Amino acid sequence: MGNLIQNLKAFTAKPIVAKTRRFKAKDFGKVAVLLGGRSNERAISLQSGQNILEALKRQGVDAHPLDPIDDIVPKLVAGRFDRVFIALHGAEGEDGVIQGLLQMLGLPFTGSGVAASSLAMDKARAKLVMHGLRVPTPVFGVAKNVEQANEIALKIGFPVSLKPVAAGSSIGVTRVASVTGIPDAFSTAAQFGEVIVEKWIDGTDFFVSVLGNKVLPSVEVHTTSSFYDYHAKYESNENQYLCPSPHAAVKEKTLRALAYRAFQALGCEGWGRVDFVRDDKGKFWVLEVNTIPGMTSHSLVPMSAKADGISFDELVLQILEMTIKATEIPLLVANPGQSLA
Repeated sequence: MGNLIQNLKAFTAKPIVAKTRRFKAKDFGKVAVLLGGRSNERAISLQSGQNILEALKRQGVDAHPLDPIDDIVPKLVAGRFDRVFIALHGAEGEDGVIQGLLQMLGLPFTGSGVAASSLAMDKARAKLVMHGLRVPTPVFGVAKNVEQANEIALKIGFPVSLKPVAAGSSIGVTRVASVTGIPDAFSTAAQFGEVIVEKWIDGTDFFVSVLGNKVLPSVEVHTTSSFYDYHAKYESNENQYLCPSPHAAVKEKTLRALAYRAFQALGCEGWGRVDFVRDDKGKFWVLEVNTIPGMTSHSLVPMSAKADGISFDELVLQILEMTIKATEIPLLVANPGQSLA
């Protein structure tokens, strides 16, 4: 295996915390906040986008909402925007489509580029890359029909999860304990495209956010649902969030390092979130990497940032700052306490 992996250290390096450069609100120019869209995660995107929009406006940034549900190119061109904050979730938002469009238009945008966005959205191919770079992720297979799903599940061993290869927010995910549950679970997931059958690991859910080259404190989540599904993520008020997690400091260090390895392995940039499960032996498994996590009242990235002393407004601004290249502004204010207005 070692001979097959080139430049492994480059993909698994420890994060280097970079100092945030400070800009004035006017330096960002006119900013489009993309929200809504046409995916099945539209409702969550509208919430995330509105929160981001309000945070930018509170800090004097000339930010405007833009819903790419139709005619997005004319709107972007007519708006004469200088950069874009992407708050879209799911298809056409996290899969590289909008990133490619913005790149063609020459508009700087937040988050990962075309290739990383596309790869992270495709759970099966992302897991293949992580496996190749020795990032622990549960064994899986891709099923084109119920018969294949049965074969993969029997080979992996129950319980398993059936979920869409390219969907987020736990939409279409089912935990299956025996072959009798395969047909319905496959049907549920197949509504959204290809289906992945993955070994289900019973354990505790952890979520680690990445902000630039900085890894934020982990969030340990305990839910009253059968698992951390759509309802638990966005609607329930009964979840227990522990941030930072009370596990030993050495495990926190290991978890953050592993999150950064997964983030790097897929070529992600800017910001994101890595989802884990810890099994009963204490081992962490990477479930997926999210390139545009939620920014709602229930979301985990703002929670991690707060634990690190970063307010929601500051978090949003730091993400936007990454769209400004050092060459764009020759003279920067060095005093981090100076007003951005």
